Amino acid sequence: MATDQSDDSGRRARRVAIITDGNGRWAEQRGLDVTEGHRAGAENVKARLRDAVELGIEQLAIYAFSTENWSRSDAEVAGLMELFREYIERETPELHEEGVRMRFVGRRGDPIPPDIIEQMEWAERLTADNRQITFFIPFNYGGRAEIVDAARSFTGTTEEEFRQHLYAPDLEDPDLVIRTSGEQRLSNYLVWQTAYSEFVVRDELWPDFDRGVFEQTLAEYATRRRRYGGRAGA
Repeated sequence: MATDQSDDSGRRARRVAIITDGNGRWAEQRGLDVTEGHRAGAENVKARLRDAVELGIEQLAIYAFSTENWSRSDAEVAGLMELFREYIERETPELHEEGVRMRFVGRRGDPIPPDIIEQMEWAERLTADNRQITFFIPFNYGGRAEIVDAARSFTGTTEEEFRQHLYAPDLEDPDLVIRTSGEQRLSNYLVWQTAYSEFVVRDELWPDFDRGVFEQTLAEYATRRRRYGGRAGA
């Protein structure tokens, strides 16, 4: 059941994108291997996705792995790939039963292991007709790379025509972008789509970003007035 936000329903965030920063620091603070931090972060993704449904969000995008993340240590990258395999295999059937539509956003090809590409395509096919919420997962994704790749095939003249050449034309512009761990940068995330998005930075590390913090962040968004280049009160 969605939370009652009738007083600000016109300003409620329907499309949310999250930069999930802080898994490594969370693990370090607890004397754990960085892989355990990523595992805790993955479990938090599942919990916040379910919260998003109850909070009336229609589209949730959570940054999983950037084109720059391949530069991390071989051990960390291998651990992330194994966690990604495990997450897709284990969670997809359950998310499908809950009506979640899954969409992976990014370059599909080397250096992604072929079996992971097959898993992503399977998850998308299985959940294609679901309508409860669309869960976008940017994986092997970079905002500038997306624009360059789109430009290669673009021959039109309008922004809407250009959008059709992006990795996921059905990914609507986020109302709100949230970044955890206190860092104040976009990190090459959805560069085209976030041109007019509101931005909220939270100090919590991603595994500590709980339901209460999520609700506080959405409430902060609801107090803002989006002007899209216009003047206040116009």
